[in-house]
Amino acid sequence: MHIRDRMLLPSLSEIRKIRKRLGLSQMELAEKAGVSQSLIARVESGTVDPRYSKVEGIFKTLNELKRKETIAGEIMTPSVVGIQIKSSVGRAAKLMRTYNVSQLPVFNGKKILGSVSEQMILEKVAEGMDINVLSTKRIDEFLEEPFPTVGVKTPITSISVLLSNNKAVLVVDRGEIRGIITNADLLKILKV
Repeated sequence: MHIRDRMLLPSLSEIRKIRKRLGLSQMELAEKAGVSQSLIARVESGTVDPRYSKVEGIFKTLNELKRKETIAGEIMTPSVVGIQIKSSVGRAAKLMRTYNVSQLPVFNGKKILGSVSEQMILEKVAEGMDINVLSTKRIDEFLEEPFPTVGVKTPITSISVLLSNNKAVLVVDRGEIRGIITNADLLKILKV
């Protein structure tokens, strides 16, 4: 590989990162790129400096697969059920039952301030808080962290990482909330 050729492609160390982010095994990438699995393994481990045409083929395949990857706008639930900061916990619980959701973003007008979850409400009851008292308390007394936000073109691989540490992800376009994604939305795209 010539020095000028190396500048045209991302570094070889990126192959493993991109492959893993796309959820591909070495064998799957090898089949799609038309190379051997052992070549992929040796390239990823740095034990071989392959011909430029082979590396170019691998990156071309990875880029095509990235373009086909599902994005936030394709899997989000477009109607976001939220609650205003001055509302009661009882109102939040009623919204969760009505819309069959287990968490809600909390707003002050259109500004996202945090979230409230069914889990938090149940924890307060388990701690001994009277349910009737709890239902009259304002949401701002029990505010949890806000959900992270992503753009409508964010790939599902990035969203799944966020959902491993958060209950939901809000989808934003031009400063406006366009949808919400939860683990249930990710399950919709599984091939059965």
